[in-house]
Amino acid sequence: MTHRWLVGLLLPATLSLTTPASAVSSAELYQNQTYTYGRFEARLLFAAGDGVISSFFLWKPGSEMPGTFWNELDFEKLGAGCRLQTNPLYGAPVVDHSRIADLQGDLCAEYHTYAFEWTPTYIAYLVDGIEIRRDDEATATAFAANAAGGMQIHFNIWPGDASFGGNFNPAILPVRQYVSWVQYSSYSAGAFVPQWREDFAGGTLPSGWAVGNWASPKNLSTHAAANVVFANGFTVLSMTADNATGFAGEPPPDNEPAPPGSGGAGGAGSSDPGPSTAGASTSGASAAGASAAGASAAGASAPGASAPGGASGASGANDQSPIGAGGAAGAARTEPLSTEPRGAKSRDGCSFGPHGARDRASLIVGGLLSLFAARRRRRASS
Repeated sequence: MTHRWLVGLLLPATLSLTTPASAVSSAELYQNQTYTYGRFEARLLFAAGDGVISSFFLWKPGSEMPGTFWNELDFEKLGAGCRLQTNPLYGAPVVDHSRIADLQGDLCAEYHTYAFEWTPTYIAYLVDGIEIRRDDEATATAFAANAAGGMQIHFNIWPGDASFGGNFNPAILPVRQYVSWVQYSSYSAGAFVPQWREDFAGGTLPSGWAVGNWASPKNLSTHAAANVVFANGFTVLSMTADNATGFAGEPPPDNEPAPPGSGGAGGAGSSDPGPSTAGASTSGASAAGASAAGASAAGASAPGASAPGGASGASGANDQSPIGAGGAAGAARTEPLSTEPRGAKSRDGCSFGPHGARDRASLIVGGLLSLFAARRRRRASS
C-alpha cells in the first residue's frame, strides 16, 4: 500500500484541488489546532461498504510536501468486511507500517471508542480501552524528533479501489460515518490529564474545526462541506452522489455504557435511508489517515488547513474548555469532561436526569402503597 502515498508525493501540489472525474462527494472534518503528546480519543460508528474508507487519524500538517518528514497515525476501516487497520506512517520518503487488527464481530455495526496514546517512548492504539497495538523506540523516536509541533485530529470518509479499500460501487451511496464525541488528554510525568471534550452539541461547526474541500487520496471524489452535518449531538460525515449531498434524519443512537453509579438514557433509531446505519455487534472499526488532510494523491491540506497550534495541553485557537490543570483555553464552548452522559444520547436504554429520578421515586411510592394495601387485606381477613 505504500505506493498510494509515494504516488501522491510525486504529484504537483496544484493537483490537490483538482476536481476528480467522478460524481461522488466525500467528507473530511479536522481541527486547525495541533497537539503533541497525549491521548486522542473519539467515539465513532464507521461507515460500512466495500471500497469505503472511513477514518480517524492524526496528521502533521505539511507532511505531503516534498522533502518533508511524514508523520501520521491511522485507524482505517477497510473492505466489505469492515477490517480494522492501524498504521503509523512516517519517514522521508514515507513508509507504510500497517497491520490488520484481529478483532471479532461486525466492526461497522455499532459505536466504539478509539484512542491513540502518543508519548515520547511509545505509541499505542486502543479500542474500547483495550490496547491492540504498541510501537516502541523507532516509531516513538520518529514522531518525537519530527512532529515536535504536534499533529491535528482528522475524520474522513472517501472511496478506495481494488488496490486499497476494496471495490467501490457508487450504487451503495449514501454511506455515513458518525462521530459521537472526541476528547484530548495531555501527557506529563507518565500520566494523561484530561484537557477538553467536544460533544458537537451546538448543531454547527465548532470553533477551531474546519471541513475539507479537496480531492480524496485516489482522486475518486471531492470532499464537500455539505457532507459534514451536525445533528442531535453527533457529527455525520457522508459520502454521496454529487447531487445528493448532506444528511437529513436521526443519527443511530450511541448505546455507550454509562459510568459506574449512573443510569442511562434512551435514544431514537436512525431514519437515514442510507445503508450504513447501526446494528448490534462487538469490536471496533477503524479509520483512514489515507486522506490525511488530503494526503497522498489529494495533496495534504486546503488553504488554512495547517494552522499550527501549541504544545500539549493548550487549547489555543480551539473553543474547547480546559478540564482540570494544564493548558490555556480559548473561548469555551465545549462541555467539560463529566461522568454524566448527555440525555440526547442513548445509554443502555435507561433514563437519566429528572425524568429518571421521577420514575424511580414513583416506583418507590408505588411499592410502599402496595405493601400497606397488602397489610390491610391481611388484617381484614384475620
